[in-house]
Parts: sequence; structure tokens; C-alpha cells
Amino acid sequence: MLATVILSLVIVAIVALIIRKMVLDKRAGVSSCGGKCGDCGLCAGGSCGGAHKIKN
Repeated sequence: MLATVILSLVIVAIVALIIRKMVLDKRAGVSSCGGKCGDCGLCAGGSCGGAHKIKN
């Protein structure tokens, strides 16, 4: 029982950290598509003109 609770807390913490990273990246303007506008659905078929910031 205790192992299940600990494992659940670890999984919840990992998911929370992933969501936090995604939110911070979004606020910073970092795209998740890697800057290839023609290949992602975020740019409506490449209409962004390559304006993505790529995180190094």
C-alpha cells in the first residue's frame, strides 16, 4: 500500500514538472515543433514564416 502511494506521488510530481516546463516554454515563446514550420500543425501549413524561437 505504501509503495503504491509513493509511486503515485512520484508519477504526479514528474507529470507536474513536465507541465510546468511546457508552460514556461510557451511563455518564453519556445516552440515545440523545432522551427520547421511546414512540418507542424501549430503554424497552419507554414504560415508563420519561420518565426519560431529554437531553444539551444
